[in-house]
Amino acid sequence: MLRFDLQIEVPAVTAADLVLPPPAEGSREVAARVARARALQSERYESLGLTGALANAAAPASVIERVARLDGAGAALIREASDRFSLSARGFHRVLKLARTIADLDGAEEIARAHLAEALSYRSGLAAGRVAA
Repeated sequence: MLRFDLQIEVPAVTAADLVLPPPAEGSREVAARVARARALQSERYESLGLTGALANAAAPASVIERVARLDGAGAALIREASDRFSLSARGFHRVLKLARTIADLDGAEEIARAHLAEALSYRSGLAAGRVAA
């Protein structure tokens, strides 16, 4: 059985969107940033002796809790979201894994509130706009 934990709503492109300046970051730059984040994750788990975990998604819950260092605001947000949305333990760890990945893409050592808010916004079943950055 396949299960998807992310849900992203993509609005239709408007005429106004078509005349916007090009994005500051092109496909090549994004690909390089993703490659750096993947290499960082692979090195992180290899240094912990986890040969089977090459990415945050494959890390065991106990390990992700250690490597998902939260800043103060991030810790407050995950506690609030866990209570408000009744996140299961699995859901909690999935959010941490995704937030760690978003922080890795940002080149951040700690997971900030904005990283957690973005990860929570991708959770299916959470109403849009209910998680504030």
